[in-house]
Amino acid sequence: MQLAQAAAVVLGHDRNSNGTRPRAVVARDPRASGEFIAAAVEAGLSSSGIDVYDAGVLPTPAAAYLVADLDADFGVMISASHNPAPDNGIKFFARGGQKLPDDVEDAIEAQMTKEAVRPIGADVGRIQRFSDAEDRYIVHLLGTLPHNLEGIKVVLDCAHGAASGCSPQVFKDAGAEVIVIGAEPDGHNINDGVGSTHLGPLKDAVLKYGANLGIAHDGDADRCLAVDHEGNVVDGDQIMAILAVALKESGKLKDDVLVATVMSNLGLKIALRQAGISIRETAVGDRYVLEEMRDGGFNLGGEQSGHVIFADYATTGDGVLTGLQLAAQIALSGKPLKELATVMTKLPQVLINVKGVDRTRVGSNEVLAQAVAAAEAALGDTGRVLLRPSGTEPVVRVMVEAADEETAHSIAEHLAQVVRAELALQLIAD
Repeated sequence: MQLAQAAAVVLGHDRNSNGTRPRAVVARDPRASGEFIAAAVEAGLSSSGIDVYDAGVLPTPAAAYLVADLDADFGVMISASHNPAPDNGIKFFARGGQKLPDDVEDAIEAQMTKEAVRPIGADVGRIQRFSDAEDRYIVHLLGTLPHNLEGIKVVLDCAHGAASGCSPQVFKDAGAEVIVIGAEPDGHNINDGVGSTHLGPLKDAVLKYGANLGIAHDGDADRCLAVDHEGNVVDGDQIMAILAVALKESGKLKDDVLVATVMSNLGLKIALRQAGISIRETAVGDRYVLEEMRDGGFNLGGEQSGHVIFADYATTGDGVLTGLQLAAQIALSGKPLKELATVMTKLPQVLINVKGVDRTRVGSNEVLAQAVAAAEAALGDTGRVLLRPSGTEPVVRVMVEAADEETAHSIAEHLAQVVRAELALQLIAD
């Protein structure tokens, strides 16, 4: 409630100059805790003079879209994405459905230590049900399709999450034959053995029903992974490759550029180079992808994890939108997803998380730098090495790509040993 009161000042009153009462859209995923957190957020906002539009259970990208569609001052999404049910979190969107820059987040945090705005009488905010929120989002998604989905059979795994209602509906409205799993949220089963982090049930269902493809969302449906008709996983890199090539061929890929993070497979860069598409690399995190896309005016970007951003239609990763666009390419091309995915060849990628080390010394340790240089020289153009400190834990992530699995494992294990030896945390005696 205190956080909402602070956001009311920074995102509402401080940024609303038209003399009307500021408006906010609030949505959540189906976690049980979301019910009372949403109630507290809405109480904090309305008690601070914000009119609240309660959109209920909807995907994160739907909340972002509705902020822009309603021309609201800001939005609030209550979700913990792919995390288990006991976790939860609060995400804010600025006007237009944009993610907040660091300085605005800092301003909200600072405002929490100050006196809240507490109007009385007719100046308090009102809370109303945003009754057509889901319909607006579905109509928007259908308007993005380059081709209907007639003749496509798709299995949707909604992770017992926020997409359980809207994803099956929009695929049906687009003309697809839809089989749905993981769409019975009870407040406690979100991401539990289903969704983008547990693809086994989706693979089984695709094979059982003879579907053209399977689409897996996470709890708040801002990501999408896929499974082809044989049960093979098609990850975010492959999805981006398929869509980037399709957009380029139709003349719709801005500047023939895809924005991706440093964790994307080298095979993606090689494939797109052959297709005449260049990659702009960013740090890991969809916020960095978004920043690069905004700065350069690019319209496609994303992450290996399945966060894919279509800037022409969305301000954040949207798993339902991504799944629709992918299915549309199958319908449009007449080719199975397995064939479309051959646009890129994934290099074997090994990731080792080295725990209990001083992540701050990754860039300054000479022995480690020499080991990395030697590994890069050995790989040449056939692979790459990435050492990345965790942003929150005493962990260094060692990632190696190579032409074969054995080489990738060997080099990754060697570098992990060097990291352990050189960056071990030292106990300091008094």
